[in-house]
Amino acid sequence: MGGVNNTIRDSVLFTTAESVINWSRSSALWPETFGIACCAIEMISAGCARYDLDRFGVVFRPSPRQSDVMIIAGTVTRKFAPVVRRLYDQMPEPRWVIAMGTCAISGGVYNTYAVVQGSETFVPVDVHVPGCPPRPEALMHGFLLLQEKIKRSRALAGTPLDRVAMP
Repeated sequence: MGGVNNTIRDSVLFTTAESVINWSRSSALWPETFGIACCAIEMISAGCARYDLDRFGVVFRPSPRQSDVMIIAGTVTRKFAPVVRRLYDQMPEPRWVIAMGTCAISGGVYNTYAVVQGSETFVPVDVHVPGCPPRPEALMHGFLLLQEKIKRSRALAGTPLDRVAMP
């Protein structure tokens, strides 16, 4: 009889729904495939066989409606910022943003009226990946930081049930 109790104890896993949801969200990140400047070349390299972001659950998607991560990889001009914001608004919730490169983080060497001095002025940025351009390893580290942030987040906070008006 003792063997049955040990078998049951070894095969049962106790956890919360929130930790399962966070694990699944962090294990399947789908970034959009669009690049703005030279950082996009490094982003493309990170998706190739040598660095293989697929092993971390990162699969590039062609549409903002199919993705949950936006990588702003390069210089954003004032004329292009509303387009990036529109793409961000088309992404389903929950969604996250990675600012890749010095130009996306702070405008970089382009301190002019035509360049947005930081992506945080028009979208909320979750992870900054510094460099000019950052290496693919740095982008991989940024994804690992984002996965840790997602695992620590409250998955069930702000659900549609919270917004239902009770009589």
